[in-house]
Amino acid sequence: MITLHHCVSARSFRPLWMLEEIGLDYELRMLPFPPRVHARSYLSINPLGTIPALFDGDLRMTESAAICQYLAARFSPGRLDVDVADPAFGAYLNHLHFGEATLTFPQTLVLRYAHFETGERRQPQVAEDYGKWFLARLRTLEPLLAEREFLCAGRFTAADVSVGYALLLAEHLGLDKGFTPAVESYWARLKARPAFQAALRAQEKAAKEQGVPTMPSPDIRP
Repeated sequence: MITLHHCVSARSFRPLWMLEEIGLDYELRMLPFPPRVHARSYLSINPLGTIPALFDGDLRMTESAAICQYLAARFSPGRLDVDVADPAFGAYLNHLHFGEATLTFPQTLVLRYAHFETGERRQPQVAEDYGKWFLARLRTLEPLLAEREFLCAGRFTAADVSVGYALLLAEHLGLDKGFTPAVESYWARLKARPAFQAALRAQEKAAKEQGVPTMPSPDIRP
């Protein structure tokens, strides 16, 4: 049984979505955000205090994009994975990591300096600048998505899950108002996927059952 430690709509949503796409059985353990502040016992599971943490037997993984790559390669070869011999393999890896390193990182600064910090520690200019940074890099996908349904290999892959999470976070932050037309259509396609909807339902159900707030408190720092 795979176990996923998860906060609602945080980076750990990537592996949750992957688990639903593949159809694997899993145990979902919900945590308040950020767990290093509100669930100190979690530090014994992941000393960094970050989520996700995924366990598959003795294996522990804590990087969301790497978990997507692992789940795709191990449990969904030829479907959510792209084989190393496939000409699209390089593009697949590039988009998979683009979703985290390029699209999610700047949004964490928007989240922190516009929503979590208080008083003098709030930095509206920082939040605005990194919001623009995110949208400028996201626009590089516009020509690609104007010509194809998904990012690579002519089908939906783990790379779409990685980038799709960045779009989910952007929607939460109100940055989706800056989506270009092809990106907006792509995001609508991703949200309509049954597994995406199932992942949303799974986190809400588990949060209620485990007594975890569905939205982070505004007075804590990530």
